[in-house]
Amino acid sequence: MNHQQHAPKTSPDTRHTGSCLCGGVRFVVHGALEPIQVCHCGQCRKAQGGPLATNIPVAADQLEWIAGRDLLRHFESSPGKLRAFCGTCGAPVYSQRANLPGVLRVRAGLLDQPLQATLAFHQQVASRAQWWPLQDDGLPQFEGAAGSAQKQDNR
Repeated sequence: MNHQQHAPKTSPDTRHTGSCLCGGVRFVVHGALEPIQVCHCGQCRKAQGGPLATNIPVAADQLEWIAGRDLLRHFESSPGKLRAFCGTCGAPVYSQRANLPGVLRVRAGLLDQPLQATLAFHQQVASRAQWWPLQDDGLPQFEGAAGSAQKQDNR
């Protein structure tokens, strides 16, 4: 299966709804979704409580908060990187980098199905959880951050 296909056709009024685990934080992403970025770094593992994080970059003006924005709590996990989570259930909602103002990396697992998005790549595979197999799914794999010169060629 080729995951590097073009995003599904969407109309300008496409809406993707999402929420945290308890449903207190609810939002809508307006417009087509960017491809899902899979991150295997240690911070993402700790923040998600699993082997990886699935992030969708969303322009802040595409995101409409329906409920619970006041429930969001923030944690600066490293200089310039803010992580937002629901203060009630603890579900991670998004992260934001100071060097990418206006872009929120929304956690793909919060979006309701069916989800109109493709997968983009795996990044930080050099620091992935050794207990989680990284399968050859046809996506580009980067040892560090995506776009770095260190692309993994062991597929």
